[in-house]
Amino acid sequence: MMEVGVFAVPIVAMLSATIGVMLAVQGIYTLRTFGAESQVVLGIAFSVVREFAPLITGILVAGRSGSAFAARLSTMQINQEIDALRVMGINPVRFLVAPALIAMLIMVPSLTFLSNLVALYAAGLYVSLDLGISQAAFWSQVINTVGVGDLGHGLGKSAIFAVLIALIGAVNGASVSGGAEGVGRVTTRAVVQSISAIVITDMLFVLIVTA
Repeated sequence: MMEVGVFAVPIVAMLSATIGVMLAVQGIYTLRTFGAESQVVLGIAFSVVREFAPLITGILVAGRSGSAFAARLSTMQINQEIDALRVMGINPVRFLVAPALIAMLIMVPSLTFLSNLVALYAAGLYVSLDLGISQAAFWSQVINTVGVGDLGHGLGKSAIFAVLIALIGAVNGASVSGGAEGVGRVTTRAVVQSISAIVITDMLFVLIVTA
């Protein structure tokens, strides 16, 4: 949990703040065409909570922790450490995969919640500077706009992303072959497959939930 979640807080916070400011800039620029820039808070709140926070968190965890998990498992497989665990009567899935999966299930939604707060706070700062809306008014609009269902939508997706990252890392790590070069291939493949699975699952989740 420390490796997956706590050590990832700085990069998640930095990129979430960047996403929040970007949404605020683009939202104000677009809505100003219609003279409705004061409604930018609604778009920012929905976009961050339902889409961008879980998506950016999932991609970061896949690139950071998913790749490390696949590399560790593949290295252990090549060094026959997993075979040694079986010889000692230790179930490799329970000993190696289950802790990573549980850590992902706990920390990815937690990081997503943190991402929500940071992105909305950064967006609120920019909106305050550009439109003169106070932080109290900004957060009041956010609270009135975003419901429990919207928050659950984002956190539910992040839990699915956590399972995908852990399972894809485990499958790729266990299927390694070819020595050190194979470890590199497996690590790259795990990241690409995880990010692809996250984006496709995100699209399917939205289609199913909002249909």
